[in-house]
Amino acid sequence: MAEILRGKPVAEAITEKTIAETEALKAQGIYPTLCILRVGERPDDISYERAAIKRCGKMGVDVKTVVLPENVEQKAFDKALMALNKDETVHGILLFFPLPAQLSDDRARKLLSPDKDIDGCTDISEAGVFANKHQGFPPCTAQAIMEIIKYYEVPVYGKTATVIGRSLVVGRPVSMMLMHENATVTTCHTKTPNTAEVARRADILVTACGQLGLVTSEFTNPDQTVIDVGTNWDNERGVFVGDVNFDDVEPNCKAISPVPGGVGAVTTCLLISHVVEAAKRASVSEVTE
Repeated sequence: MAEILRGKPVAEAITEKTIAETEALKAQGIYPTLCILRVGERPDDISYERAAIKRCGKMGVDVKTVVLPENVEQKAFDKALMALNKDETVHGILLFFPLPAQLSDDRARKLLSPDKDIDGCTDISEAGVFANKHQGFPPCTAQAIMEIIKYYEVPVYGKTATVIGRSLVVGRPVSMMLMHENATVTTCHTKTPNTAEVARRADILVTACGQLGLVTSEFTNPDQTVIDVGTNWDNERGVFVGDVNFDDVEPNCKAISPVPGGVGAVTTCLLISHVVEAAKRASVSEVTE
């Protein structure tokens, strides 16, 4: 039986640490605040917004929302975002992508202040991940993977890792994070001809490709740690599942994260912890100016 790498205890540890940091800031008169900038009424955006607001409440972080109409013009959207950039009472800004067709995702990422980019979507945040520098913030899902690996003391130094998926949100940043921890990393994608063979040789397998049940026991080995980042709807069973065929893989690996209950449980906690870190950085900046 493989060890199940559940996200709940990881999230609880992050929450406890963040609450202590929040209380320390409040004692100095600093109230960490998240602003959610949402365009339109997409159900998935609203669902994530509710989860973020709930998590803010648990972690002592203030939150407010700015909701713009679905048909908002680029100029009005830019004005709203720039106003939040300048608002000193707002420490973190959460945007929901993709934006409606009349708005530019790339422009939004360029306009968003890296100091308030708590989900790691700006070019400066991405550069920070690749250069291993504390500028902006790493994407929350990629960091959640590393937090799970750290919490469960999965060896990384000198190990081999395979990452399936090359998105800027998960695949590429987590590949760099693993490399910064001295793993030898191979990234596989849709054009990789022998993904199963490459994956099977890895000590650590991270799959973030969004393909239901892609990873079977053919991809794994008995000494491997498997981190499943996929979130896919299984029509047959009416449930969300990962990229991994859990029932097939679990008997043939050393450790595995479940879906749901794995990486996703950690992601929102990190989002809120980034707000608190942004508030800390802003307070230090004010002192040194």
